[in-house]
Amino acid sequence: QVQLVESGGGLVQAGGSLRLSCAASGRTSSIYAMGWFRQAPGKEREFVAAISWSTTNSAYADSVKGRFTISRDNAKKTVYLQMNSLKPEDTASYYCAADRWIGAPRQDAGEYDYWGQGTQVTVSS
Repeated sequence: QVQLVESGGGLVQAGGSLRLSCAASGRTSSIYAMGWFRQAPGKEREFVAAISWSTTNSAYADSVKGRFTISRDNAKKTVYLQMNSLKPEDTASYYCAADRWIGAPRQDAGEYDYWGQGTQVTVSS
């Protein structure tokens, strides 16, 4: 099993920045990629960004390209999501997920094997 714990959410004004962290523990050797997803009230969970644990491969949703950056610290078993130029439409619960798939980072939430509990991000206008 793998445990994921997110942190770093909060309330920020539009145009501001936040950095989310996701610390992994347990059988982390089984993980090949990590992703961030978000879910706003009344909406489906959507892909935000994903990164491979061992390569430079990463992927972003079009809505966050150029504003968000995903990164990782293998030694700390932690993945980060730096969010800049935040918009009110970025308001959502943000979830970290781990994938045992060895290929390129995937964007389908259904493909991920482990999930964190989520952290709330609220962007005021």
